[in-house]
Amino acid sequence: MAEKRPEQQQRSFWGEEVEQSLRAAFDALPHEVPVMLFTEKGRNDVLNTAAQDLLRSFSKISSKIVLREFDLNGEEARKRNVTSAPTLVFDPDRYSIRYLGVPYGEEGRTLVGMLLLVGFRTGNMNEQSIKVLERMASRREIKVFVSPTCPYCPEQAINAVKAAIERPEKVSVEIIDIQSNQEMANRYQAFSVPQTFANEVLIAYGAQAEELFALSLEKLEQQTVFIPETDAELVETDVVVVGGGPAGLAAGIYTVRSGLRTAVIERGALGGQVATTPVVENYPGFNRVPGKTLVDILVSHALEYVQIFQGEEVVDIKTGPRIEVRTGRRKFTAKALILATGANYKRLGVPGEMNFMGRGVSYCATCDGPLFKNRKVIVVGGGNSAVTEALHLHNIGVQTVLVHRRNALRAQEHLAKNIFSNNIEVLWDTEVLEIKGKEKVSEVVLRNKRTGEVYPFPVQGVFVAIGYEPSVDLARSLGVELTPDGFIGHDSHHRTNVAGVYSAGDVEGGYKQIVTAMGQGTEAALSVFEDLTHPYWTSEPEKQAGVARV
Repeated sequence: MAEKRPEQQQRSFWGEEVEQSLRAAFDALPHEVPVMLFTEKGRNDVLNTAAQDLLRSFSKISSKIVLREFDLNGEEARKRNVTSAPTLVFDPDRYSIRYLGVPYGEEGRTLVGMLLLVGFRTGNMNEQSIKVLERMASRREIKVFVSPTCPYCPEQAINAVKAAIERPEKVSVEIIDIQSNQEMANRYQAFSVPQTFANEVLIAYGAQAEELFALSLEKLEQQTVFIPETDAELVETDVVVVGGGPAGLAAGIYTVRSGLRTAVIERGALGGQVATTPVVENYPGFNRVPGKTLVDILVSHALEYVQIFQGEEVVDIKTGPRIEVRTGRRKFTAKALILATGANYKRLGVPGEMNFMGRGVSYCATCDGPLFKNRKVIVVGGGNSAVTEALHLHNIGVQTVLVHRRNALRAQEHLAKNIFSNNIEVLWDTEVLEIKGKEKVSEVVLRNKRTGEVYPFPVQGVFVAIGYEPSVDLARSLGVELTPDGFIGHDSHHRTNVAGVYSAGDVEGGYKQIVTAMGQGTEAALSVFEDLTHPYWTSEPEKQAGVARV
């Protein structure tokens, strides 16, 4: 058989459409991007070969990517103090930016972002973040632990790279793939990603908005609130949607299609819980689809219509003739507000849970599961989420035990059957009383509710999937009435008791399905359009006293 020419290999590696997009982006760079790749023969050959194939494919796409390869045991590695392979070093004469591992999967976004930022020689940070970084008087050595299966990691990794480019004399960055560097992940107890350390201090657990990252870096401790030093940019619009999950994205699409200017604000990763769902099996039109793939489809569709402000957290809302919404970056004014703030993972609330978070306790099997390959873990819960997580962990080589406090699963029948057909052990009528260990989880204390027996159960990980709590802090601050279960109260048109404020999605309670959330977002959007055309809060005086609840 004739050997493939290099250009054929390159084309098959990327695909023509992706290759063209990358070439256009890289060829537009004003500067070359020197990349040094260090590999070692005879150790981690699979990873080293994967890194070589990946980086060589990039260098073939554009002459702006200048790749040089070195052996880990050579003089250049000693000169650069490179001690593990594979390691990527970016433009070392200007910056201190390294990637330890193979940036594939979700981390491909990190690699592309790094190449572009280095090629432009600007961190492209906003004015607020730059001002914070300028206050740093001493050096910051950053380590960001990531995983190729984590959709949140690229956001945090790029934050670190931006800081290193903006202040190269003060900031160095190592982005560390936990799958390629398990020993280092164990040493830092980085069992949930992303985790960010600066000067050996944990400064962030999870992804952050750019300003919060900069502030955490300056303070050397995680920050949760950022107050701008100057007035933020003003965005005047008709509708503000808070939340970029399925409900919020659907609401954004339909308000714009109704002729209303709309802004969608999302503080974290777009897609909400769907982004971290390994496989979605109940979305109409798809037999099986990865959650992240479905999110990409939704976001791509939404971007055709609506302006999305990702990585911005709402810090204040004021109602009135014009609703004002403030984030850490800017102020929005609107005629209507849709709260699609979703729900957060419920905690077990047992001793040890918070202490071992990120050190064996996790709420995202997609993000953290690969680190537990060939290890024993429990998944706590009995609904769709718990069963999906258990199946995902089992399929990637994790020894998985499902712990459920009842004697029957609440998950859909199809999912429940897969638990048994895969011979996944289930501990029925069992609850977790405590999570124990030294530096990381080593066992849980379980109680059989039927017999009363209390006993230790050795495990190395605990994945919690027991449901969600609605994110209603913003609603509560506005005086929005809540249901007895803590969800946002609303009428059949998704109106709350506060004029001009609507709700949609999981924050309303109900079935908590993707299609349900999207339907609620659509209904809320259409209600906003109808009400702005014929305001219900001024047409009938009796409605000003409150909205009928359902």
